[in-house]
Amino acid sequence: MNPKKPRKRDVDIVIISDLHLGAIGCHAKELLEYLRSIRPKTLILNGDIIDIWQFRKSFFPKSHLMVIRHVTGMMAKGTRVIYITGNHDELLRKFVNFRMGSFQLVNKLLLDVDGKKIWIFHGDVFDVIMQYSKWLAKLGSIGYDILILMNGVVNFLMKVAGQEKISFSRKIKQSVKKAITYINQFEETAAGIAISKGYDHVVCGHIHHPEMRTITTDRGNVGYMNPGDWVENLSALEYFDGEWRIYLYREDLFAKVYALASRQPEIPNPRSTFEKLLEEFQSI
Repeated sequence: MNPKKPRKRDVDIVIISDLHLGAIGCHAKELLEYLRSIRPKTLILNGDIIDIWQFRKSFFPKSHLMVIRHVTGMMAKGTRVIYITGNHDELLRKFVNFRMGSFQLVNKLLLDVDGKKIWIFHGDVFDVIMQYSKWLAKLGSIGYDILILMNGVVNFLMKVAGQEKISFSRKIKQSVKKAITYINQFEETAAGIAISKGYDHVVCGHIHHPEMRTITTDRGNVGYMNPGDWVENLSALEYFDGEWRIYLYREDLFAKVYALASRQPEIPNPRSTFEKLLEEFQSI
């Protein structure tokens, strides 16, 4: 074991959503760095993990596959993994309630965390477009991927120019009132149902908007949480030391340092080394 390698962070629960593995916009390398830096007791994959809508045999990078391999490796080491289905991986709903070892596939989940009832589901059930115009939702998904691809090209040029990166989709969401209204209605709908059921917290994904706040209605209040995504925000929810927190990869120096410390030094090929020495002697 490498003595310089730092110890992984111990976390009780990690919730990640909207990874969109198999889609162009997925930040799989950053996600892998994050997952390698933690040791969670429970990992909850809250929908849209594998983007079956956008899946193509011609595009499934090694980094995306490595995420899947790492998660299976976490299960082998004792991490409980719960996969909650979403709309982009809805085909898996045919196999709901499948269990194998420490793995479980469900549509929704109710957890008891230190005496608090936590209701977790993806959230596409609230999306009217998803329910009544699935083809329109898929068309919007393609447009979103094109926007992310364009954003990547622009950010590369911004980096070369020494400028800060920008997010097209985030700016559009912040500037379009309908988008803001949709997010608010989504959160309040989820909160209202959770309050009526007597739950302490409700966790959704789907809208790619990391959030953690208390929502109050005339019937009571509930803690609303959303882990965000790994396309724009590179975020998650973590529970440890009795508290929930929003994790942001871009602010996590530990994951980056851990990734550097974990890389194995490249061992030179003896033959290529000998050939280089021979070339040097011949040039004398």
